[in-house]
Amino acid sequence: MDRAGKGIHHITVLGGDGQRTTDFYVKTLGLRLIMKTINQDDPSVYHLFFVNGTGQPGSSITFFPWPMAVQGKPGSGQATAVSFAVPADSVHFWAERLSAEGLDFDGPFERFGKQVISFLDPDLLTLELVFDETVDAVGAWDDSSVPAEHGIRGFWGTTLEMTGTAETADLLETVFGFENAGMDGPLTLLKTSETVGGSVILNQVEPKRGVSGRGVVHHVAFRARDSEEQLWMRKEVANSGLSPTPVIDRHFFKSVYFQSPGGVLFEIATDGPGYGAAQDEKDLGVKLWLPPSLENRRDMIEKRLPEITL
Repeated sequence: MDRAGKGIHHITVLGGDGQRTTDFYVKTLGLRLIMKTINQDDPSVYHLFFVNGTGQPGSSITFFPWPMAVQGKPGSGQATAVSFAVPADSVHFWAERLSAEGLDFDGPFERFGKQVISFLDPDLLTLELVFDETVDAVGAWDDSSVPAEHGIRGFWGTTLEMTGTAETADLLETVFGFENAGMDGPLTLLKTSETVGGSVILNQVEPKRGVSGRGVVHHVAFRARDSEEQLWMRKEVANSGLSPTPVIDRHFFKSVYFQSPGGVLFEIATDGPGYGAAQDEKDLGVKLWLPPSLENRRDMIEKRLPEITL
């Protein structure tokens, strides 16, 4: 089978207060809450999915919000920044918007030929806006709080910090279809042909101990077009000496997890069947979705979860 070459599927973060997270990503950044469900491994905790206008793979930033979680601290062996792609001529708009929201930011500065602005979300996760003319044609969410011409189009990529980058770079190239697109000091840029979610930066750093908690990326998921490709990728990962999990059905995609050579938790997630396979359009992001196996516990689960409103 040909190598995959699709890029990032979603990025999952450990959050704090779910309502605060929702307000920030929907009202401040203009993303759409498309799925309000539970952590399928811990039904007492939400799993919130925020996307671009279409909800396409490569646009989903998701959160496990634990209001009482300690503040996390990123270290080596972790994804330390999440980068969103926005239209190239939106620098002035976003600088003014972030300032009006009382958010401190760095930039704009240039990295790998693109203008970048960096800032923190409410749980101190490092976010970036990458101003990229190639995403101008990607559809924005018409109901966003941000004008469509300036809206977030999905991920540009993410930055992974690790003490050694060679093995992870090799995995991304041979299994996930990335290609080396250049270096800038300790930074290596890997890219696919995908407009959304097609970039990963590997940053070689000295060992630094991280602390798990809110504001820390839990895992980075990469795309498989379907179950057949996912099984091929899983086999290739196992053949490289790593230990992937069995396939887990998440109902709107299927998942395989494994620890990357650099320490970051990776996932292989199928493009389909998509969020619309789980709920009707009118219920997406509004009604709590539960896996069929938990429907008989809906009343108890809903009573234990804090209310989240849009």
